[in-house]
Amino acid sequence: MATRNHHVCCVVPPYLLNAIADSSHNEDHIRESARSALNLHKNYVGKREKRFAALTAPRGSKAAAGVQRQQSIVPDYLLQQVIDSKDVDDDTRSHAKRDLEHIRNVHAKYQQVQGLRAESTGQKTTVAAEQPAETEKTYRAVYDANHDSNEANLPGKVLRVEGQAASQDESANEAYDNAGRVLSFYSDIFNWKSIDNKNMHVISSVHFGVNYENAFWDPEVAQMVYGDGHTFLTNFTGCVDVIGHELTHAVTEHTSPLDYTGQSGALNEHVSDVFGIMIKQRVENETADKADWLIGEYCLMPGVKGVALRSMKAPGTAYNDPRFGKDPQPGNFKNFKVTKDDNGGVHLYSGIPNKAFYNAAVAFGGYSWEKAGKIWWETMNSGQIPPRCTFIQFADVTVTKAEELFGDHAAAIIQKAWTDVGVVRKSHS
Repeated sequence: MATRNHHVCCVVPPYLLNAIADSSHNEDHIRESARSALNLHKNYVGKREKRFAALTAPRGSKAAAGVQRQQSIVPDYLLQQVIDSKDVDDDTRSHAKRDLEHIRNVHAKYQQVQGLRAESTGQKTTVAAEQPAETEKTYRAVYDANHDSNEANLPGKVLRVEGQAASQDESANEAYDNAGRVLSFYSDIFNWKSIDNKNMHVISSVHFGVNYENAFWDPEVAQMVYGDGHTFLTNFTGCVDVIGHELTHAVTEHTSPLDYTGQSGALNEHVSDVFGIMIKQRVENETADKADWLIGEYCLMPGVKGVALRSMKAPGTAYNDPRFGKDPQPGNFKNFKVTKDDNGGVHLYSGIPNKAFYNAAVAFGGYSWEKAGKIWWETMNSGQIPPRCTFIQFADVTVTKAEELFGDHAAAIIQKAWTDVGVVRKSHS
């Protein structure tokens, strides 16, 4: 894949940004850029933590009531842009017209019901809440943030919408195409429609901020955001594993929301790495034993002493550069220590379950999504993963699912995969 001036996604951990900001080997403008990226990182991670906490709150509570559930609605303006575009193919335009009419009818009926309820109770109705409406097609749209770092101004100016010919903006085309590869993976392998299994639209904004060295899924506005990068990190829109990682955070909201703190937060990050790496391996047609198991392999600029942001095969070995230190990820639970940094080490300790998944996938052989990936997917859809899930609890469910799907031998493989990283789980007889 071509390397350009782009930048890393929320996949870029805060400990790496901190190291860049603190290193005396870096020039002042580089350190300042890292500090700026770190401040933005804290902002969207805070939003992610609040969203997952709200998603896992008891129904009827104030926290649960505050969750915006209307994200699954394709916005009218997106569909209208598809319809109005001169170079969208006829089939896509026809689908957009049909879906726009359908959504408007659903909204009208819901507003009518709300009005009748208000009349019967004597209550005054203001703006009716929108209810999710499933469409028959997933729509992608990419916008230009024009180097604005104010999230209130997202998504920006439209560059490319579903069915439209390629834009002159290379970043927009990469974001569009790679989002499509992520959606195809979920659809083809797991029969899952888009992010929410209801064909939720996928919106992306490129060129966010000035020299912003990250990319992230913004849970508040339900879209992807990409910076252009700077001195060390780049090419976020060109890294399909990075995009798969971030969009999987959104999928996790709709399967088993995991609190974004401590071990459950590390599992949240781990699940995104797992599906991100499987998507990359599918695109590159690599079996588990032949793959490099590197996350963000194409994000590092030339001259950086490292190979990627993370290694699932060998946590702690992805990079070692005096300008931002050595990869600190441990690969065994014996090195787990409670910390207040990084939301309790959500990026740091994801390396432990990452190594377990690698162990399992290689032991099974073939493509990673055929058995190991299937087990992890069924685990996330089992209804058995609590919001504050620990590594051991998650491991237990994966062993159970392995036995249900593939029998005793598979369960033994999964158990050994976890045991080898120090996560000692229940014995399998």
